[in-house]
Amino acid sequence: MNNYFKILRPGINSTFQDLGRFGVQHLGIVPSGCMDRSLFFLANKLVGNKSSEGALEFAYQGPLLELEGDSALVAVSGKVNFNIIDKDGEVKQGTPYESFILSNGDKIDILSTVDSVYGYFSIRGGFKLEEIKGSVSTLVRAKIGSNNGEKLKLDEKIFFNKTSQNSKINSFKFDFVNNHTIRVMKGLQYGYFSEKSQVDFFSKEYKVTKLTDRMGMRLEGEKLENIISKNIKSEGITKGSIQIPGDGQPIILLSDHPTIGGYPKIANVITADYDKLVQKTPGSKLKFKLVDLSVAESAFKDYIKRLNFF
Repeated sequence: MNNYFKILRPGINSTFQDLGRFGVQHLGIVPSGCMDRSLFFLANKLVGNKSSEGALEFAYQGPLLELEGDSALVAVSGKVNFNIIDKDGEVKQGTPYESFILSNGDKIDILSTVDSVYGYFSIRGGFKLEEIKGSVSTLVRAKIGSNNGEKLKLDEKIFFNKTSQNSKINSFKFDFVNNHTIRVMKGLQYGYFSEKSQVDFFSKEYKVTKLTDRMGMRLEGEKLENIISKNIKSEGITKGSIQIPGDGQPIILLSDHPTIGGYPKIANVITADYDKLVQKTPGSKLKFKLVDLSVAESAFKDYIKRLNFF
């Protein structure tokens, strides 16, 4: 018997992601990968998968899926409202951070994220996904990755691997970090900006705009003055880089960022605060805090310990 989910509603931005593909940026291919690594790890932990197993990432509204085939252990991570609808039509509210069994004919309806952007849906044994350059992650704008490099579409089938049934239900308590402070280190072109702008960048609040997706997050706030050059020779960039284009408003590069960029970078978000950053919804306020390398490294070690705990 083939085991699959039929897509009855694809959701707004539902793609398969893992930890990303590395060592290929020189070919013009970005790492991509899950936006919120903490929630991704937790989704896999809940169903007993290895931490790097590909999972379904959704933004704002997730998919409506119907299971066809063998029962499966699944889980949802994130601040998410969802329902479980059995084959007889009975509706039960789902609980995130807790694994549960779906049987033939059951549906899962991922309605929305709550005061956040991303959530994850995992299944024991993983989905049957095509690996490209060492990763199943989907990069939609380049048509690379699982599902032919596309978002989920109506009436498609998502096949999953059959495993020996493990009905053990796991649950975790997860504290969603929701403060507004994002720690950063100075960027390569920090000195391009006036002293006033350097002070403003760390003392003023910025608002997340609607011009935000997996590629980048545009902010709105105090205009930053570049006193040297508004453009630089294009150079390699990484996620978390904060570029300042000609209008003086920051753009934070996210997981699907370009491989190179030509705007000066005033700062870089530290890895430990990236998950918190990407969950900021449009209209949210945030404030930057400057830290040095030792603080960033200490925070990274704590972050890795947390992931390993999952």
